[in-house]
Amino acid sequence: MIAGQATAKYVRTSAQKAGLVLDLIRGGDVNQALAALTFSRKKIARDIEKVLRSAIANAQQKPGFSGDVERLYVSACYADQGPSQKRVRPAPMGRAYRVVKRTAHLTVAVAERPAKAAAPVPVKAAADAAARAPRARKSAKTGGATAAKKK
Repeated sequence: MIAGQATAKYVRTSAQKAGLVLDLIRGGDVNQALAALTFSRKKIARDIEKVLRSAIANAQQKPGFSGDVERLYVSACYADQGPSQKRVRPAPMGRAYRVVKRTAHLTVAVAERPAKAAAPVPVKAAADAAARAPRARKSAKTGGATAAKKK
């Protein structure tokens, strides 16, 4: 099974905000994921789209790749917290407020779905026989309808 991975480090957003967008594409086909990221209104979606395209390109370069991008899906995607930049903002009366500018490391992994083998056609005779069989009545122990008639 062919897999590719790409990581963007020190992206200027919080890992929580990136995780909201990554939840949209996790487990889906790459074409659906690209469409979701293209039409997402979140700013971080553009950075995630770049990482996803890089992961697809990395998977295509692996030896043994079938050449069919349609079979690729997002196998894993996550955002880890990166280092935070501490800044100072002036406040009234000579004080100062601390501003934390967060960063994140975005990772997207894609993998190739296994080729579907010719699935055997289920035997319909067993299902038809089960449908035609008379239903078993409830016993006297369970208090079914037959128990009331016997009393």
